[in-house]
Amino acid sequence: MNDRTLRQLLLAALVLMAGAALYLHLRIHPFLVPDKANPGQTLFMSSFLMAGVFPLLDLAVVSLLFATRRTAVYGYVLNGMLVIFGTVLMTHFSIVKLGPEPPQPFYLLLFKSTLPDIALAWADFLVGATLYYLWLREPTPAKSGRDMP
Repeated sequence: MNDRTLRQLLLAALVLMAGAALYLHLRIHPFLVPDKANPGQTLFMSSFLMAGVFPLLDLAVVSLLFATRRTAVYGYVLNGMLVIFGTVLMTHFSIVKLGPEPPQPFYLLLFKSTLPDIALAWADFLVGATLYYLWLREPTPAKSGRDMP
């Protein structure tokens, strides 16, 4: 398998993981919820909308940045920042949600936490890092004599 095919497969994996993360966020944090006081109407939850911004950035912007060698470094940096922010915010969300519950066995705390979501974010980052290093292995195109001063 050559580097170009491997890059295409990794980019497809990156897009699929970002799409899965967006789907998970929209399922866990729906920004349009039914109004219990007024049946048939919906409420807009702006704080839940913000939870979908990071995976949307990952899907739309980071994937496009990794598509070319010239912009892959920006995709790598943005992907890393999104993973760090996501890890902090998802850990905080787990602590807030699990804090008021009565004491439970450790395995139940793990299953109710956002640990799988955090693992998905880090897997996305590792795929992006591999894609970036594959771009670095590609030789830079030689400049023609007209471009030199």
